[in-house]
Amino acid sequence: MSRPDRLALAAICLYRRHLSPRKGFRCAHAALHGGESCSAAVARIVREDGLRAGRVRIAARFGACRAAHNALHGGSALALGSGVETRGVCCCGPIPIPFRCG
Repeated sequence: MSRPDRLALAAICLYRRHLSPRKGFRCAHAALHGGESCSAAVARIVREDGLRAGRVRIAARFGACRAAHNALHGGSALALGSGVETRGVCCCGPIPIPFRCG
């Protein structure tokens, strides 16, 4: 396993241990479809394929999470600052998904 892979897994571990519990919700994909969260899915992809080789699968997962988010919110167009409350069904990733903490 390469250094970037190990760093990505460590960052996911830190996120899951410290940030995710404070948010108090699961990602939209897991909320809509059940199964593993995006952080668990991305960690699995990194372990299986590596960060670089798995980047297409990772991007696809975040895209599916974004689609699940839109489905949960009736397909409304969401943009940062739109005032739409997304608490409870969002995830963090390379796709800007607005959420409120606290």
